[in-house]
Amino acid sequence: MKNKSTQIALIYLLIALFAAIIFHKLSIRYADIVNLHDYNFIKDIMLVILTAGAFRFILAKNDKRNNSYLIALKETNDEIKESNDRYNIVAKATSDIIRDWNIQSDKLEWSIGIETIFGYQKNQLGETSAWWFDNIHPEDSIRMSIKLYSFLEEKTDKWQDEYRFKCADGSYKYVLDKGFIIKDKLGKPVRMIGAIQDITKQKEEEIRLRLLETVILQTKDSVMITEADFNEKQLPKIVYVNPAFSAISGYQAFEVIGQSPDIFKGPKTDPIAVEKIFNSIRNKQENNIEMICYRRNGEELWLRFTIIPIYNEEQQLSHWISIQKDVTQIKQQEKEKEQLITELTKKNTDLKQFSYITSHNLRAPLSNLIGLLNLVEDIPIEDGELREIIQGLSTSTHLLNDTITDLTKIMVIKEMHNIDKENIAISEVFEKVYAQTTILQSKKKPIIYADFKKAADLKINKSYIESIFTNLLTNAIKYKSVNQDLIIEVSATLVNGSTLIIFKDNGIGIDLKRNKDKVFGLYQKFHNNPNGKGLGLYLVKSQVEAMDGTIAIESEVNIGTKFIIKFPHK
Repeated sequence: MKNKSTQIALIYLLIALFAAIIFHKLSIRYADIVNLHDYNFIKDIMLVILTAGAFRFILAKNDKRNNSYLIALKETNDEIKESNDRYNIVAKATSDIIRDWNIQSDKLEWSIGIETIFGYQKNQLGETSAWWFDNIHPEDSIRMSIKLYSFLEEKTDKWQDEYRFKCADGSYKYVLDKGFIIKDKLGKPVRMIGAIQDITKQKEEEIRLRLLETVILQTKDSVMITEADFNEKQLPKIVYVNPAFSAISGYQAFEVIGQSPDIFKGPKTDPIAVEKIFNSIRNKQENNIEMICYRRNGEELWLRFTIIPIYNEEQQLSHWISIQKDVTQIKQQEKEKEQLITELTKKNTDLKQFSYITSHNLRAPLSNLIGLLNLVEDIPIEDGELREIIQGLSTSTHLLNDTITDLTKIMVIKEMHNIDKENIAISEVFEKVYAQTTILQSKKKPIIYADFKKAADLKINKSYIESIFTNLLTNAIKYKSVNQDLIIEVSATLVNGSTLIIFKDNGIGIDLKRNKDKVFGLYQKFHNNPNGKGLGLYLVKSQVEAMDGTIAIESEVNIGTKFIIKFPHK
């Protein structure tokens, strides 16, 4: 505005000076003709009128020019306002964040999206590019900076990059950044306009899909995807198979895509299983099926697979997916197991029959032999050697009789599935067993402590518990330590709804490190006792388990042995 005023003043001054010089020239030339006073008056009047006209002309031209400028300025302002309104509408309508970067002044402006998407307040936004770069994830900043530098240096034509941008709460979101550059007349970048789009959900979905793809590609189970459409005569066509499918079936992907899974059927394929597949597809239901299929080379293949319907966003059936597992080896093992069970069952039956026949056939002659030996005992024998032979024969015969009796008991226990139980007083049963073993006790003189006050009654098979107490008591007496008096402690307590019977002695003990897995085995002997048959603990365990109980042992050599028997209450 000052320049315009100066310009008008200079023009007016030049016109005035020019008029003054003209009138001065005229006054010199016509000084003798015209009255000097009148001339000066007329000259001044003419000078004022002339300069006023010139000034009016200049001002009119300037007004016209100013009006043109004002009209052009108004049109420019309207365009700017319209452009700004359009920018604000676009910024509000789109989910993108608009970034305006003045490169020369390094001034950065953001649209309102920076607040709504990333959670920043206006007072948190930086005004320079440094704030932008500082909030890019450290793992992405170097790569992004290199690409941006190449773009500004015109080494690349387009700007587009993906990186992670920090939110106000410190978390990061994935963004897609696109931009273009405005250059000056010399082609130098002066301004960069960019649009940043939040692609976190897409990126997470992409990562999830990559993970799923990795799982599908790496899994050992076959994965097959088919179309949703099918007819009543043919299963839906295959659209995808994973590498495991080829390893299992022998078919390459290009050989089966576009084909129906019917190609895997063969002579032994179960029609009922195939019909189950058709029914599942008709009803759009998931199903688990097991059937014989055939490999590419014609070999039989047992497949255990699931078929699952896949729906799109409109909840319309789009595909079927089948996850298949080769269970051929499992089926073979099951078949072998069944055959083995059949064979073992037959052998077990044969062994039982043999045991019954043996025990029955031996029982009569053994009884006769025992009777004869009893008669011989009443006959005086003077020959010492013969007397010793008969004594050995008697001992062996009675041991054989005991063994057959124990074996018979074991067979009876194994055969019985329902054991008769009754409420018994534990102390009474133990006193009966104690009385029956007095002769054996008289030889070793054990000190016995019995306490059944905490669990006096128990619903159990009476004959079994008598046999259990008898075996444990006789074993404790047989395997007494020679270095100390034998002490036997027997007690019963209630623990968590079960009855615990503790049978403890300070005898010679058992080396459990060597024999723990053999303690309750059949014909297992751990000491050189001539009277031991290796059946007692096996019989005890069989009787305890027949009554739904459990038995455990704790023992140390030359310290003693402890049996813990547990009977649950039912």
